[in-house]
Amino acid sequence: MQLVSVLKPDVLFPLLLSMFFGVFVGAVPGLTATMAVALIIPLTYYMKPIAGLAMVLGVSFTAIFAGDIPATFLRIPGTPASGAAVLDGFELNKKGKASLALTLDLFCSALGGLIGVLILITVSPPLAKFALKFTHFEYFWLGIFGLSMAAVLSKGNMIKGLMSATLGLLISTIGIDVTTGYPRFTFGVTDLMDGVSFIPAMIGLFGLSEVFKKVTERSQLQLSAVRETTKTDLREAFRYIWKYKFTLIRGALIGTFIGALPGAGADVAAWVSYGVEKNISKDEELGTGSVRGVIAPTSANNAAIGGTWIPALVFGLPGDSITAIVLGAMLMYGLRPGPMIFTQSRDLVTQLFTVAILVQILLIPVGWLGIKAFSLFVRLKAGLVMTAVTIFCIVGSYALRNSVFDVYVMFVFGLIGYVFEKLRVPLAPMILGLILGRTIEDNLRVGLIKTKGNFLPFLTRPISLVLFVLILSVLLVPPLLNTVRKRKV
Repeated sequence: MQLVSVLKPDVLFPLLLSMFFGVFVGAVPGLTATMAVALIIPLTYYMKPIAGLAMVLGVSFTAIFAGDIPATFLRIPGTPASGAAVLDGFELNKKGKASLALTLDLFCSALGGLIGVLILITVSPPLAKFALKFTHFEYFWLGIFGLSMAAVLSKGNMIKGLMSATLGLLISTIGIDVTTGYPRFTFGVTDLMDGVSFIPAMIGLFGLSEVFKKVTERSQLQLSAVRETTKTDLREAFRYIWKYKFTLIRGALIGTFIGALPGAGADVAAWVSYGVEKNISKDEELGTGSVRGVIAPTSANNAAIGGTWIPALVFGLPGDSITAIVLGAMLMYGLRPGPMIFTQSRDLVTQLFTVAILVQILLIPVGWLGIKAFSLFVRLKAGLVMTAVTIFCIVGSYALRNSVFDVYVMFVFGLIGYVFEKLRVPLAPMILGLILGRTIEDNLRVGLIKTKGNFLPFLTRPISLVLFVLILSVLLVPPLLNTVRKRKV
């Protein structure tokens, strides 16, 4: 009965339109899923609630997936959640296997999202209750755990990776001190009061640096920007998915859990999933064009979208910026998120779950069309594509806050990225430091204020202790194993 109600034209048509819009937003660097949801909400004011919520679900899931398309073709993450996709997706593209990477992206995004939604449906209350046990102490260690992934994202050079992450952390301290209200490292520049936005920084590091690289290799500008040397057989993609099914499931579970933690979001979920996969696997190719390196983050970031709805529905707490907007929209529709929504608005919740499953099914044909459309663009000469990429980088950086200063930030980070690549310094840890820096600092300082400067509660709380042990294992176990192997040889 609920399936029939969501398949009516007044729900299905807006849903499909929002999904195509999500593909566009995700594929344009700098335009985030949050921005897309914010643009869509006013259009839903006169719709019935399920139609408006369907549009939000459609645009958010497709935008998160579509961000992997430019990340794979051009090494420019379309959304922050696609940052990890550049590591192996782009490397596969350089090997002529872009279509394989994106086919895996598409199906693993749908499957990961489906797992996240099923968990949302079945275990919302207990998982949300566990998420509420996280305080400033646990969030501090969760941020450090995410940052420790820098050690496994460093392509064999942990020192350079930690240096890159430290630089990202230092840059994240620029702006108004949240505790004292005093500006730090702004040098009198008003635009730095809000800090350095990581989206223009990410566009510059991964996108513009690639443009600089192509420009310095002038012989490459007359060639096709992407040269596909192998055609993807769907059976081959399914074989890989079946072979690495536990990678997909693990990524989806990690994504759902992290998504359920208020404020974490899909971008953190993707990085943590990738880092965990690299840390526990013996695949030395991870980071150089590995299928597992594609499956792990893309299954996590879409699953995280389902996870973010757990605290939003059960407790009325936003899991990320998207659900923060959605909570406001629900109040606009006359709905009150919280434990009573499952009894007072049972039909609407059931319809919402039905739409969420339907989105995962529709994501495959809609995403496939998006891949095909973008692949036509990148088959043009590299000179034309790089010109368009530069324009997209500028527009994407400017659109975030309508700030020319962000465009300058993007150019500066483009130069940094170009130089770092010449020096073989990994870029991913710097972005990770930028993303997590403010979270780590804020939670550390608030926690210390609560305890009057006593750090001991950061280690004595059970969840904090578990996270601390995990961090030590991430940092110490790989070097110890390498030492043992060398001694055996």
